[in-house]
Amino acid sequence: GHPWLLQGDGKMSKSKGNVIYADDLVDMFGRDAVRYFVLHEMPFENDGTITWELMVERINSDLANTLGNLVNRTISMTNKYLDGVVTNTEVHDSEGFDEELKAVALKTSITAKDKMAELRVADAITAVFDLFKRCNKYIDETTPWILGKEEASKPRLQTVLYNLVNSITIGASLLEPFMPDTAASIYKQLNTEAVPFDKMDVYEQYKSGNKVTDKPEILFARLDAEEVMAKVNELYGANDDVKYPEVEKKEEISIDDFAKVQIQVGEVLECEKLKKSKKLLVSQIRVGNEVRQIVSGIANYYSPEDMVGKKVAVITNLKPAKLCGVESQGMILAAGDDEGNLSVLTVDKDIISGSEIS
Repeated sequence: GHPWLLQGDGKMSKSKGNVIYADDLVDMFGRDAVRYFVLHEMPFENDGTITWELMVERINSDLANTLGNLVNRTISMTNKYLDGVVTNTEVHDSEGFDEELKAVALKTSITAKDKMAELRVADAITAVFDLFKRCNKYIDETTPWILGKEEASKPRLQTVLYNLVNSITIGASLLEPFMPDTAASIYKQLNTEAVPFDKMDVYEQYKSGNKVTDKPEILFARLDAEEVMAKVNELYGANDDVKYPEVEKKEEISIDDFAKVQIQVGEVLECEKLKKSKKLLVSQIRVGNEVRQIVSGIANYYSPEDMVGKKVAVITNLKPAKLCGVESQGMILAAGDDEGNLSVLTVDKDIISGSEIS
């Protein structure tokens, strides 16, 4: 037998009216986005799930935010601070951020190639996007926008941006078999070429002194879920059989009552499963200038890798509580329905962590 690509919780069927056609997906989202979704969401020897809503979520979180925003930010900062010229001055940090990024990039090339040889394509893609997530974290750690303020910091800034451009080039080269159009666009914008697989044992691949484009292009635009579903309904007709949940109405509260709850944007820096529980994840979340540890019962819906990099809504003035012996310093807000689905609440723009939600 072979795995199935399921529509929601069941198999696609014309009689059920739930068939999703590949041509419609490509027309709506583009070839590479569809390639990414199908290859990433269908793990080796396991069924995969596709829905229009899940497509939008993956494109926004993985392609637009993790990858697209990384490439755009890197090129924009290179143009703003260095006139677009990428130079490896090899002025390294004392904290070890450079070496850690280098180690992740070199390990990713090995992992991705090994997983591809084992036909575990989804795992190979996950490894590549973990590298892109590490690049985003590297930006937060090295703060290029601060380095760019002082001429004395320019050599260090040059190394930081070289490491980013170089790591993105390696990631794009590993991504090319799955998303060739996206990889080609990245090469063009960075003014570089693909790194041959047999050359990836060396980190420094990008040619020092190259100049990136001064007109960066958006790789993947963020999608509005309501607009997408409106187009889907035009194509397939609205589903009149949707059963909306009946929610028990609670006592009305005043605006003063609501104001007692402090909700802020938090960025997930690290996340791991709690060994004592199958349902709990332990996240390290930056909220403004502090990092909080928050325990959440979402392990059945999100892997630790899915959570890292997300900007979520966090209640920050709850009294600390212990779950399975681990202290939790807040709560991640999430929405759930009667079908057992759950989604953490995120912000749809690049809002700085610590910002208040009201």
